[in-house]
Amino acid sequence: MLKIALSKGRILDDTLPLLATADIVPRDNPETSRKLILDTNHEDVKLVLIRASDVPTYVEYGAADIGVAGKDVLMEYDSDDLYEPLDLKIAQCRLMVAGRENTPLPPHGRLRIATKYTKTTQRYYAQQGIQVEVIKLYGSMELAPLVGLADFIVDLVETGNTLRANGLVELEQIARISSRLVVNKAAMKIKYQQIKHLISQLQQAVAQKTV
Repeated sequence: MLKIALSKGRILDDTLPLLATADIVPRDNPETSRKLILDTNHEDVKLVLIRASDVPTYVEYGAADIGVAGKDVLMEYDSDDLYEPLDLKIAQCRLMVAGRENTPLPPHGRLRIATKYTKTTQRYYAQQGIQVEVIKLYGSMELAPLVGLADFIVDLVETGNTLRANGLVELEQIARISSRLVVNKAAMKIKYQQIKHLISQLQQAVAQKTV
């Protein structure tokens, strides 16, 4: 049995056509079904629908053999216990530092950064030798600089329209983000042929799509 962890939304929408090229198609519509484990056209392949941030956990602990997760999620999860064999080149965006233009250094001397990517943000600034205070938020990041909660934010940016609408600008790029295939290390050994075949088919699908 091969279990593939996916999250609903853009990643799922972009992954299903790639899986279809590998002849893996869910029997139920993921958007309308209430099932969390979907059968496919192969008796030995199941799709497991979970929250995006939980995909690395399910794969690392063997509850799923393979998963698709954004690079932002993987950077924040920060584990050496997952294989990351393939960039699927879907759900592409940028992880950016953003804020008001010409924001002065705060009088307290330490920048306050609002983000849900706390580990990634701490690591990014530590590499530059800059101490920051990181405030964890779960949404509406753009509001934080406007009400004085934080000097800057770290968040995903695709078009930048939401930033501009709130008077913010992109300041520094931390990373280019896309969705990656991740594989459980034990599963890679036990189910090597099946997983290797799937990776090869997905590689071809990605290559065809990006030509």
